[in-house]
Amino acid sequence: MHSPRLTVLAGPTAVGKGTVVAALRARHPGLAVSVSATTRQPRPGEIDGVHYHFVTDAQFDEMVRDGQMLEWALVHGAHRYGTPRAAVEERLGQGVPVLLEIDLDGARQVRRSMPGANLVFLAPPSWEELEHRLVGRGTEGPAERERRLRTARTELAAESEFDHVVVNDDVERAAAEVARLMGLE
Repeated sequence: MHSPRLTVLAGPTAVGKGTVVAALRARHPGLAVSVSATTRQPRPGEIDGVHYHFVTDAQFDEMVRDGQMLEWALVHGAHRYGTPRAAVEERLGQGVPVLLEIDLDGARQVRRSMPGANLVFLAPPSWEELEHRLVGRGTEGPAERERRLRTARTELAAESEFDHVVVNDDVERAAAEVARLMGLE
């Protein structure tokens, strides 16, 4: 029996990280998925401590200053998001594997702060499929899609920084592979 590890799932925009995490949770209801802290206000239906930990700018500053964040970032130039260290360490200490769904920069920060973390890169089956998924979401206008695709090219180039690469060509297969890498299956 091995010790549970922190697993980081990262990949480019529209690759299906959230969909794969949802499939993982359906397969493993007890899976610990980290809840991020954010300085933005809750959206309708969001619950503090369930969807996010909603904190003030001053509280976030204190968390960063005191080393309480595994990783954090300013997103879209507006609000900060980050992974509180204590909750992750507590779950790992209880013998529960923990999953973080974060971006490339966050994964790099986790690698520095917890070198034993298992970094998994979720890749699209092809560039064309990634473009198709982004356009198919219908949530971004043309300018935002182009910005996200430029960022995706940079993110795809970082694949070699990760311990494992999982191609999301089929959600259930990809979720099973991530579960296997986490020692859940």
